[in-house]
Amino acid sequence: MSPVRRCSRTACGRPAVATLTYVYADSTAVLGPLATYAEPHCYDLCAEHSERLTAPRGWEVVRLADPSAPTRPSGDDLEALANAVREAARPHDRGADGRGGGPQTADPAEVARRGHLRVLRSPES
Repeated sequence: MSPVRRCSRTACGRPAVATLTYVYADSTAVLGPLATYAEPHCYDLCAEHSERLTAPRGWEVVRLADPSAPTRPSGDDLEALANAVREAARPHDRGADGRGGGPQTADPAEVARRGHLRVLRSPES
């Protein structure tokens, strides 16, 4: 017996990469990553057959993403990276080196600044 699981389609000897399961109650065919173990009511499919899979009329095909497959960065990932680069490039306050007692501010009520945010002194003090 071969350690590599093969496609369940008749006359196809290619290695399996996905597992197909039917949910009859919901009229749904679920195609996901290759299952850890071969199950009797699941079908292992090769890459070609998993891409060409269609379901009967009135049925829905749900394709689950393979978590081990490389993913493309999303817009949120790229924005977070850009923000981290901007933060790293921002000059830091010089406090204890004698070149200034703290942040330079134009407003006397301003205590500190971080990016576009300011810390203001309370009106009572």
